[in-house]
Amino acid sequence: MQTWLERYCQYLASERLYSAHTVRVYRFELERVASLMQQSDWLTVTTQQLQQVIVNLRKTGLSAKSLSLTLSALKGFFEFLLLQQAISLNPAQQLSAPKSGKPLPKNLDADSINALLTLDDTENSDPLAVRDRAIMELFYSSGLRLAELASLNLDSIDHQGHMVKVLGKGNKERIVPVGRIAMSCIGRWLELRSTLIKDDNEALFLSTRGSRLSHRAIQARMKHWGKLQGIAAGVHPHKLRHSFATHMLESSSDLRAVQELLGHANLSTTQVYTHLDFQHLAQVYDAAHPRAQLNPGKTDVKRKAEDK
Repeated sequence: MQTWLERYCQYLASERLYSAHTVRVYRFELERVASLMQQSDWLTVTTQQLQQVIVNLRKTGLSAKSLSLTLSALKGFFEFLLLQQAISLNPAQQLSAPKSGKPLPKNLDADSINALLTLDDTENSDPLAVRDRAIMELFYSSGLRLAELASLNLDSIDHQGHMVKVLGKGNKERIVPVGRIAMSCIGRWLELRSTLIKDDNEALFLSTRGSRLSHRAIQARMKHWGKLQGIAAGVHPHKLRHSFATHMLESSSDLRAVQELLGHANLSTTQVYTHLDFQHLAQVYDAAHPRAQLNPGKTDVKRKAEDK
């Protein structure tokens, strides 16, 4: 088994040009599988044996992500053996790792949002600070994606209607409301925007070079303000989008409306993306479900009278 493993690692390094770190990781995964199988020859390994190894690794608490790496190493190794005509079938081909749950991004609470978006008078006179606040206010006000905000042009903003025209995923256009404070911040930025213009650029948000602000620059500026304003949880565009969705859903409980505002094609995406406040859900349940009430036939007035 060791001979084939050595040849495979050499193949990864010399022909596939994998990094030394990646080769070490693949070697570790394959050696771990070999030790669990107690098999003396890679060429006679069966799908059932590999499946049992995956089950055993899962029982040890190995994560779905780690199991996917193990399977990737196995499938690549047996493809190599096929290429060398050492075997006729890949026993790992049909194996699949358990799906890993998609973690929900954490949102900022209202106090953290207020702390992030509160700038002093000195910062309000700095064009970059004014621009950055307009960006963060717009993220939180309208729940935009990073790519959507970065692609905005001057004519994307409807100042009279307090709306923004957004080009979302799949080139689908949608109109999203913009809050009063965000509109005010955008207006303040537009007053100072001319100080950064070096050519005829229609982009709404510009860099110091006068070009459209890049995704990476937006992320870096938000991280900068998060640290400066003492937001320990860290700040990035998706966190403000998620905060917008969470706060809107907690206040309105209108999942369909939040779906439209976020630009989600499927309602199920919105359900995964946001989380309702559990206390609100419990209150709705207690008020609406017949079995949740101690005595469904009595009104609240009668219950209070009996309690006295």
